[in-house]
Amino acid sequence: MQILSLLFFMTITIGAYIFSRRLHTRYNHPLLNAVLLSMSIVIATLLICNVPYERYVPAGKIMSFLLGPATVALAVPLYRKREILRCYFVAILAGATCGAFVSMVTVAVVARGGGLSRELIVSLIPKSVTIPFAIELSQLYGGSPALTIVFTVATATFIAVIGPAFLTRFGISDPVVRGLALGSIAHGQGTAVALLEGDEAGSMAGLAMVLAGVITTLLAPFLVPLLAG
Repeated sequence: MQILSLLFFMTITIGAYIFSRRLHTRYNHPLLNAVLLSMSIVIATLLICNVPYERYVPAGKIMSFLLGPATVALAVPLYRKREILRCYFVAILAGATCGAFVSMVTVAVVARGGGLSRELIVSLIPKSVTIPFAIELSQLYGGSPALTIVFTVATATFIAVIGPAFLTRFGISDPVVRGLALGSIAHGQGTAVALLEGDEAGSMAGLAMVLAGVITTLLAPFLVPLLAG
């Protein structure tokens, strides 16, 4: 019975994503973002069927486990585009560093200006890096890992929805730049969106996701105590 339940929920999740991706590819509308739409379909299905979230968790854990191999697989398009990495390595590193720095500083300044507690500020600071990095940073400096996960997912979803249209609106069409921007701010979801635009944008987004996590970890010991107070 448990195996059937796992297969059922995994089928719903995968089917929702395939449907959402095809819909996004056909109509290319920001609100038809594959991650946001598929997530909404899964949530709606659970609510309509009156299925508690706890029953979905085992299937969700299996899908989460698959994120590891999927992340490693991003090395394939990056290897194919290694000439771009060689040509623009300094610019890519500088861009990822600036992105990580600005992301940490701006959210902390706004949070402090809004009178939020230190715990909330620390929980917000790593919101633009992938969840494994964000959780560890949040725990290390006194934040709430649960809140950090919420902020990280919300940030990634928001940027994945509006990011491509925002970049297009300002005339940014270079796949290298678009990939770096989406990967450094929206990490996994941004990389998924960038991959829809092509291998070049996707490989740069995957690289930016990793660089942003590493750079944020290196900057945290200096910036978090200063920004969080």
